[in-house]
Amino acid sequence: MNKLITTLLVDDEPGSLATLEQLIQMYCPSLKVIGKAMNPIEATALIEELQPQLVFLDIEMPYGNAFDMLDKIKDISFEVVFVTAYNNYALKAFRYAAADYLLKPLNIDELVDAVNRIAGRIGSQDVNSRIGALLDNLNDKSDKFRKIILPINDGFLVEDVEQIMYLNAEGSYTTIHLASNKKVMVSKLLKEFEDILPESDFCRIHHSTIININYVKKFYKGRGGEVELANGEVMLISTRKKSDFLNRFKH
Repeated sequence: MNKLITTLLVDDEPGSLATLEQLIQMYCPSLKVIGKAMNPIEATALIEELQPQLVFLDIEMPYGNAFDMLDKIKDISFEVVFVTAYNNYALKAFRYAAADYLLKPLNIDELVDAVNRIAGRIGSQDVNSRIGALLDNLNDKSDKFRKIILPINDGFLVEDVEQIMYLNAEGSYTTIHLASNKKVMVSKLLKEFEDILPESDFCRIHHSTIININYVKKFYKGRGGEVELANGEVMLISTRKKSDFLNRFKH
């Protein structure tokens, strides 16, 4: 019989704590709630004392937010599900870092999906890197995020966004081509990357291709045209995407 995942709940609202605990008891039988805290100070003490495997962490709390708390923990050995009532609260940063988050009011299906994803990661050694990438992006004062998490079969890679030269759709997978000539295939649709990568740097030139325009070396005229990247590869631009591509270079 598999051991239950020891879980700590952190939220400054008693009603939210009670609701989350009730939903876990009803729909997440793999979890065992071993403690509850209402602010980062209590949470940090309980994490040290109880050593939970999973923490549901409300973002905005008295005496500091969730990110401040995590930034002060030297070695994060537990998985985290962020909980927030603000649907614009750095959600793109979470997606870049492949971090799990839930919006209030909690959706049962989203809760169960998050728990199922995390169950396979419990005990992995990569949580520090993932949380580190998230905090790194959140601390960046610019509109761009510097790090992106790329899930792979045996874990994930942390890569610099600026190192992505282009992305190719391959069915339900996307192959990411880096400036180092390394290729990374991930189980995500190209549209998911189109939604989060900065529009100032990335342009979809074909239904199956997104390029980083900083690596464009030459444009060849034609019905749609072709673009040559810094590595010498030449790619077709669809007729529908041509005007958008050319507009990027007007200034």
